[in-house]
Parts: sequence; C-alpha cells; structure tokens
Amino acid sequence: MKKALRIIGGLLVALVVIVAAGVVYLRYTFPKVDAAPAITVKKTPEMIERGAYLANHVAVCIDCHSTRDFSRFSGPVIPGTEGKGGDVFDHSMGFPGVFYARNITSDPETGIGKWTDGEVYRAFATGVSRNGDPLFPVMPYKSYANMTTNDAYAIVAYIRSLDPIKHEVPKSEPDFPMNLILRTIPSGKPTPTDERTLDDELVRGKYLLTIAACAECHTPQEKGAPIEGKYLAGGFEFKAPNGAILRSANITPDKQTGIGNWTEEAFVQRFKNYGKPEVTTAKLAPDAFNTIMPWTMYAGMEEADLKAIYKYLMSVEANSNKVERYSPSAAVASN
Repeated sequence: MKKALRIIGGLLVALVVIVAAGVVYLRYTFPKVDAAPAITVKKTPEMIERGAYLANHVAVCIDCHSTRDFSRFSGPVIPGTEGKGGDVFDHSMGFPGVFYARNITSDPETGIGKWTDGEVYRAFATGVSRNGDPLFPVMPYKSYANMTTNDAYAIVAYIRSLDPIKHEVPKSEPDFPMNLILRTIPSGKPTPTDERTLDDELVRGKYLLTIAACAECHTPQEKGAPIEGKYLAGGFEFKAPNGAILRSANITPDKQTGIGNWTEEAFVQRFKNYGKPEVTTAKLAPDAFNTIMPWTMYAGMEEADLKAIYKYLMSVEANSNKVERYSPSAAVASN
C-alpha cells in the first residue's frame, strides 16, 4: 500500500511539474509575432481623412472604442467619446472572461500616447499589445492584417489625431485556460493586400468585406471557429442590451434565405437609409427592436464601396440557411 501511495504521489508531482512547465512555456514563448516595426506614419490631412473613413465607416474601429447610445437605433457613437474605450465583452455575451476595448486616444496615462506608430499598427494587425500581451480576437486583427499598408497607416494617422481623453479602462481578465490559449492565437505578421489589385471591383469588394470583418459576425461558429461550409450564412447569436437575442443575417446569394433577390440598388439603399436624420436621432422605447450592428456607421460608406461589396457577395456560394433574426427577451415577450 505504501509503495502504491509513493507511486501515486510521484505521478502527481510529475504531473504538476509538467503542467507548470507547460504554463511557463506558453507564458514566455508565445505570442510568436514579429517585433513592432520601426515606422513613423505621415499624419497628412489626406492620410487622416482616409483613416477617419476606414475607422468610422468600414473597419469601424470607433464602434467598440467609444461609447454607444443604445437608446437610439444601432447604438450610434456619442459625440466626444471617440476612442475613449470601455466597451465590455463578458460572460453574459458568451465570452470566456471579461474583455475591454482600451482607450486608443493619445492620452499618455490612460490611452496610447506613449505607444510608437509601429506598436499601434502591430496591435490591430497582429493582436499583440505594446507590452507583448495577446489581445482577444473580438478585435478582428486577423482580418485587419489584410489591410493595404497605406490603409493601415491611414488608420494609425487618424487614431493619432483623436483628442486625448483621460479615461482609465480596466484590464481584461480572460478565464482559465483561455488566458493560456489566448497566447497562441496571434501569430506571424501582417499580410498586406497589394493595393494595385484593388482596381478590380470584385477584388476590392472582397477586400472591403474582409477588413470590415463581415464574416466575423455573419458566419456561424462552434467553439470559436467558423463552421465549415457556412461562410456568410448567418446565424451567429448576440445578446442585445435589452436582453433580446439577435442573429446575424444570411448574406449569401441564396434566393430563399439569403440576399439573392436583392438588387444592387436595394443593397446600397439598405445601408444609406440608416444615415437619415430620422433614424440617427429618433429615441427608441426600451422594449423596441434594436441591433448591435452599427448601421449608422456603415451608412457613411461610399456607394462605390458598397457596390463592390455587393458584387463580391453575389459571387460567393449560395447557402440555404434560414435564420430567425430576433428573439425578444422574456420580459418583452411577456408584455
């Protein structure tokens, strides 16, 4: 019996040592990404303007890194909060921990005023913070990694132009073992798209859809990974601020369950309609239908870009997947 206990004890010690060694290995070996590039982005008016367009209407970085007013349709950004951070993604939304969008203004204490341009670029293009910590991929850095170098630098220029806001954002706290798994997700370096290829409308449409991270929400997932064969088929679930369940739409060209019957004009106007004053300023009742998709931000996308996205969507494989878009909360349903 004593011999058996000694063997068991030895095995337990060995197991603890192996686990500890694994933790140390993950902690000090990952993330495996390149050092931040030594770059200085030119903050010209043209670069800032392009970055503002991308960050507010295509990649919508400002969506998560600001305060949104969900008393209005699609939660438009409250003026004056651009870049202050604080948006939270936690267990109530199905996340393995509590994650915060950080302050990306130039405030040197609570923002990123002390970061280099290369560190800012590396953060949104590879998912690694200034100090080497991994960022949770709710920020779709694997999509942003495809930005052309000029577009990525334009976003850096725009972020640098934001007014500094002193706003301390709590540190994100991933659950175990996500705190270890998270370190293995960022990898490699950015893979910029060749800007010369974007003269082709279909290629540009795919590019814009990619850096807008449309697939991140419009492709259903299992255990954090896209379900094979369901690209853009919709059904990804989100919890609305009022407790309702939202599901992303099928945006493949399936005629019965997707957008296969939509004309180019209908597609463009679907976005542009959400930029009308009666939509952006109207107050909603607490139990009214709302959405987390930032329609009012996407409404500012140029028509030529929307047309390119439409052309690309019409080229992907149609996928029959009927989606129940909205399930009201129990409190709303009982009224």
